Amino acid sequence: MKATLATVALFVLALSLTCEAVQVEENGLSFSLEAIKRLKELMESRTVAMTGQHSPRLKSSTMSMCMEPMLPQELLTLCKQRGASASFLRLAAVPLDVCEICAFAACTGC
Repeated sequence: MKATLATVALFVLALSLTCEAVQVEENGLSFSLEAIKRLKELMESRTVAMTGQHSPRLKSSTMSMCMEPMLPQELLTLCKQRGASASFLRLAAVPLDVCEICAFAACTGC
């Protein structure tokens, strides 16, 4: 009984670690799914603040995202690259529900 319980606990731990390992690739760089979720939230909240409404097209200034103190540290590497605006827009457009099951080409690590 203890061996079965230990095996189940180990399986659950391995599964939870695997779920956190989903990575989204953009322009040769890899970012955690959690960082992309946070980016999407930041861009949506900025869009609402600027326009007063949600927009399917995230129109907030992507270059000013680099100055955002709540931007995940791992995304700051994009700020140093040419085409950062386009990269932020592409990352914010990643379908997270599809990415969580790795059915999207940019998502890996499942």
